[in-house]
Amino acid sequence: MQNPKHKERLSPRQSHGLKALKRAVSTLGRRTIDKRTTVGKQLAAWRSDLLSDLGGIDAVSAQELALVEEAVKVKLLLNSVAGWMLSQPSLVDKRKRALLPAVRDYQGLVATLRALLADLGLRRRARELPALHDYMKLKAEPETPRGDGQVS
Repeated sequence: MQNPKHKERLSPRQSHGLKALKRAVSTLGRRTIDKRTTVGKQLAAWRSDLLSDLGGIDAVSAQELALVEEAVKVKLLLNSVAGWMLSQPSLVDKRKRALLPAVRDYQGLVATLRALLADLGLRRRARELPALHDYMKLKAEPETPRGDGQVS
């Protein structure tokens, strides 16, 4: 039986949990992001903003949508590693006089996110709007009542 006062400590390589998080995200995909949590809500909002900047969900191709999904996953990993790094007393291994491996991992994730965003395009795209005469026709049509008593 283990002494309850003696806690098992993780090695510095295992303590940030980046590999476990990467494995969970790659295995389960978007199902790992619970949209009821604060992080899930923030990621969903960021995804929505990103799609809006690309001209809306209807203007995005399947390939671009795949890049958006990957960008959301990378952002989740970045947020996780950044939170862990900010909670550390030091990011330098004093014995080796070098940065912790998590810092290099973080820099790699930043480069990956930057490349994904560059592939998507860094400029906002205008949403396609109907022609003025089509819009005026749509607004001029009388609203028809539906069977449930509401107007459509």
